[in-house]
Amino acid sequence: MLKGIPKILSPELLRVLAEMGHSDRIVIADGNFPAESIGKNAVVVRADGHGVPELLDAILQLFPLDSYTEHPVNLMEVMPGDPAKTPIWDTYREIVTRHDTRGAKAIGTIERFQFYEEARKAYAIVTTSEMAIYANIMLQKGVVTA
Repeated sequence: MLKGIPKILSPELLRVLAEMGHSDRIVIADGNFPAESIGKNAVVVRADGHGVPELLDAILQLFPLDSYTEHPVNLMEVMPGDPAKTPIWDTYREIVTRHDTRGAKAIGTIERFQFYEEARKAYAIVTTSEMAIYANIMLQKGVVTA
């Protein structure tokens, strides 16, 4: 055990976060995300039994967001015509605001199929048991300065 490390972060996930460099991306995926097929070239980390918000909060305690890009946080857009509601996005905005001075301005959206294409290039995908729909979130790592 280590002091100051959120207990929700497994040794495998901590290793992945430490390995990632500036501009590398990580996807925290909901339970419906096709992580194994999309992540054939990525490290897939299982976080069964956990939801996206608690992992997002824990990761952002250790992981700086890229300050050289307008939207280092991206959400999967709701498909046109889909009546789905995304209240979990409000939770993400609150979490990002606690960890990044840009707050909600750091968050963008990517069309669903483009999100899948971008996820194929991610360094890692964390699979969760999150049941909310359109709950996938992609983070781009920044530079550790302190």
